[in-house]
Amino acid sequence: MRIAVVTSFPPSKVTLNEYGYHLVKNFVNKSDISELLLLTDKTKAPKQLDFDNNDKVKVRECWEFDSYLSFFNILKTVLSEKPDAVLFNLQFLKFGSKKVPAAMGLMLPMVLKAMGIPTIVLLHNIMEEVDLSQAGFSKSNLLKKVYSFIGTNLTKCLLRANTVAVTIQKYVDVLNAKYKTDNVTLIPHGSFETVKYPDFEPKVGPKKIMAFGKFGTYKKVEIMIEAAQQLRERINEEIEVVIAGTDSPNTPGYLDAVQKKYSHVRGITFTGYVEEHDVERIFTESTVVVFPYTATTGSSGVLHQAGSYGKAVVMPDLGDLALLIEDEGYRGEFFNPACASSLSIAIENILVNDAYRRELAVANYKAAKALSMERITNMYLEEFRRIDETKFGKSLIGDM
Repeated sequence: MRIAVVTSFPPSKVTLNEYGYHLVKNFVNKSDISELLLLTDKTKAPKQLDFDNNDKVKVRECWEFDSYLSFFNILKTVLSEKPDAVLFNLQFLKFGSKKVPAAMGLMLPMVLKAMGIPTIVLLHNIMEEVDLSQAGFSKSNLLKKVYSFIGTNLTKCLLRANTVAVTIQKYVDVLNAKYKTDNVTLIPHGSFETVKYPDFEPKVGPKKIMAFGKFGTYKKVEIMIEAAQQLRERINEEIEVVIAGTDSPNTPGYLDAVQKKYSHVRGITFTGYVEEHDVERIFTESTVVVFPYTATTGSSGVLHQAGSYGKAVVMPDLGDLALLIEDEGYRGEFFNPACASSLSIAIENILVNDAYRRELAVANYKAAKALSMERITNMYLEEFRRIDETKFGKSLIGDM
């Protein structure tokens, strides 16, 4: 079978590029796939195909973030390549921060399905569960109503695909109840890499408190820095704050401003963009992974990564993070996202009790290992097979 995957891909900085990398990396290991067409955004550097069986990958750089031509270029590429099926790795701002390119890109699955091409949409967030103010869209009530209206209609377009896969059971329930649909299915986020033998022992040197992601909208690192300052006054430990990542596209300059504001505070490291090959080191060196969030916008890739490397986590008890604790078996110490003292105490509870830190780390590793990306890609292949059987009366994919 020839599958096309529409996604951003490293070295791209467009959202979900890392998830696209691990999807492709695992898909090409499947004997059922003879060729994987990578329909990706354009980058100056070549695509990062540093994995086994990369000879199965055919790269077609056919779209650009915020380009009005992306819709037409992706459509043209799919029609010329004629894949057996297409998987879209999406969230609502996947194709642009500008309204028109973003909306046009989200209409592609509907158009391809209408042309008879089996199409699955992997939707990482849904508008019904996004706090538009916290996520950096708008604080205006009028504009929020406009965005909600647009989001509802774009969701209706996405639901015209053969299958829409979401990563949290609540999303299935919300979409089915609101849109009266029967083609939404749960396929969990999955864990990118699970190291075979994670080191659960404490590291020599400073206790590193790390946050990972794109910051400035609902991910605010000030509370983490202030919590670390409070913690240093109470416990006799050398503590380093590691802020790994970049600004959110909606808040350019945010981390520079934070760095200037806290220039007097010792022991803060701003790593900037973390290359794929450096992710393991960043997580492995950390003692605790912190989620300084005021809202959530989907299943947390960072939580799955923390689990993959066997790390204890500190998180706010809200939204999708709370659901992952309930649904997938992750564990963590909780804090009030509006209170630095609450975060400080939560971190302290882990740092001063190494048995507890290890207990959380082992639980998170087990949760991550249970939903490996290998298993997740099998679920997508099963879904493609089901679509084929519905359409043709037999499957294009061999039995797995």
